Amino acid sequence: MLNPRQIEAFRAVIVMGSVTGASQALNVTQPAVTRLIHDFQRSLGLPLFVRRGSRLVPTEEALALYREVERQFVGLDRIARAARDLREGRAGTLRIAALPAFSVGFMPRAVGEFMVERPELDVALYGSISSQVVDWIASGFCEVGFVQTPIESAHLDIEPLVSAPAVAVLPAGHPLCAKTVLEPADFAGERFVSLENSTQLRYRIDAVFSQARISRQSRAETPLSMIACAMVAAGAGLSIVDPFTAAEYDKRGVEIRTFRPHIHLDVACIWSAQRSRSGIARQFMSFVRGKLATFADVEP
Repeated sequence: MLNPRQIEAFRAVIVMGSVTGASQALNVTQPAVTRLIHDFQRSLGLPLFVRRGSRLVPTEEALALYREVERQFVGLDRIARAARDLREGRAGTLRIAALPAFSVGFMPRAVGEFMVERPELDVALYGSISSQVVDWIASGFCEVGFVQTPIESAHLDIEPLVSAPAVAVLPAGHPLCAKTVLEPADFAGERFVSLENSTQLRYRIDAVFSQARISRQSRAETPLSMIACAMVAAGAGLSIVDPFTAAEYDKRGVEIRTFRPHIHLDVACIWSAQRSRSGIARQFMSFVRGKLATFADVEP
């Protein structure tokens, strides 16, 4: 069995060019390095160094052996670096699932920015409706998820993230663009692009207009805010959507306006209650929480 300390001393003498340099690098005495080298040569049965004056000069056999030793040390360095990166949350694998409102632009940008400082991190990002995200997290297919609340599940830990007010989206140049805040009365008789009645936001929007006794001309319907925004940009009508999706279409044929009374989209981060959370996943959730600050409802 080769002595690791002898191999380390051999490598240090080659790299540093002298016994003195090796002793300083290893923080041991010069006699200790000399003894390690002598014992290493004897155990191998190879002449590794020849003395020229006060210097030890590596033989051809030593240089050939060094190349093999260096490959092994590089492998060990990689293992140590990988462990450090995992410890510091700079490497590993992260599987993320997010509701459609996040998937259009907000979440891909957040993931990209997060990865810039973590070049060894592998990420998988999936987008789907909140119920599907719940299934992916509960089954362990993804580690961290972002969903619209309220939801209930005994298999999940749920952490509220943001309560963001929905916004009105109008075709560029529409007369209502002259206003900074829109109310239900502004939509009276206007063509309206509705979200599908399978979405929580649709029910909340309908409730507001019903309470105000305002009728809209609902001529189009879609389950996704991104489709609603694209239809608005094409002139199909007005709509009310989540602010995350609306931000992706701002100035792309669409104008965004505040809508009152506020209709909130509540978003939470979810985790499996049966699995531990990796450090990298916790870091990512904190990173996203910071990014969401600009969307929080800060108006009275």
